[in-house]
Amino acid sequence: MSRRNGLFADESASDESQTETRRVDEAISDKKLAVSPFRPFAGSSSAFVSHSCLKMAFARTTALEFLRRAYEQNRLAHAYLITGVPGSGKEALAAELTSLVNGTAAKDVFSAKAREVFIARPESKSRRIVTAQIRALEHALQMRAANGRRKVAIIPDADRLQTEAANAFLKTLEEPPKDSLLLLLSALPEALPETILSRCIAIPLASDGEPQSNKEQEKLVKLLQQASRQTTWSIQFAYRLAQEFQQLLRSIREEVKHETDDALKREQTRYKDATDGTWLEEREEYYKALTESLYLQRRAALVETLFAWWTDVLRASNDVAQRDIPAAKQETATLAKRFSTAEILRRIRSLEELRDHLGRNIHEGLATEVAFLAIFIV
Repeated sequence: MSRRNGLFADESASDESQTETRRVDEAISDKKLAVSPFRPFAGSSSAFVSHSCLKMAFARTTALEFLRRAYEQNRLAHAYLITGVPGSGKEALAAELTSLVNGTAAKDVFSAKAREVFIARPESKSRRIVTAQIRALEHALQMRAANGRRKVAIIPDADRLQTEAANAFLKTLEEPPKDSLLLLLSALPEALPETILSRCIAIPLASDGEPQSNKEQEKLVKLLQQASRQTTWSIQFAYRLAQEFQQLLRSIREEVKHETDDALKREQTRYKDATDGTWLEEREEYYKALTESLYLQRRAALVETLFAWWTDVLRASNDVAQRDIPAAKQETATLAKRFSTAEILRRIRSLEELRDHLGRNIHEGLATEVAFLAIFIV
């Protein structure tokens, strides 16, 4: 739901602002979908990956349908990076895509029954994927597939690749063997080297394989609806709204930490007798990073909800029918009558600054208060 391109016309040129707004909204409203909406990662910074995954997240069934259409039109890429939180269906999608191109039943892809399917999981005592596993996988991919099957290599937990293993895998990504498909899966793609990210097509999956819609975004919409009914927006009102927004962020962080702590405990129970002494420390660091990554994704979702709200106000101001938040159509229309196009654009600019400040790790609370004081004061 990024609103960067074209929205910020000269406030003094009302006609030009409205023309530009209509042009952008026509593009946003376009329902035509390309064969594949997936894109390569353009960089490995956590801020980019989190925002990219957020704004492009798909339900698993939707992602599979895009991939099926690409396969039928002979436009399937040779390497995909399937990302998403634990439980988002990464392995299920990999199995379904493998079944599509290889013929193996999806339920058998990760079993010994699979043919021309090669898996490299963390198996050493360090729970990392080592170079020897990658060499074996590469050798297997060089073999001719039987009965015209496509060979598929799957690397679950690709962020667990040792540095040497990741470097060894680059040659295969750059020069994939004939009739091969490479699938990397990760809940923490920012832990992968940029050289690998840039050579894969990203398929970010939404939580639980469903389109992203969560309770904190619904709570934020309710807060905004209540705000729209206030006749006066004072400094005290803006500050109170900022505090409520920050309370939502604290709830998100606590929930994410609880989930990742539970996941770490399950791993400790499962692998405590089968790993070396450094594994526990590494996994603790991994889950710390995962906690921060998941939190940043959900924080970005709240900021994008603010963008969606004010973009709906801008649309209502310019008689554009589409709404990103249809449940709040009445409230955004009320605000559209209250503010001029220039005033709405100024508020959207303040949101842009908030997103930029958060991306540059400026103090979260301070950045939020400054933005809300600029947005919710008349």
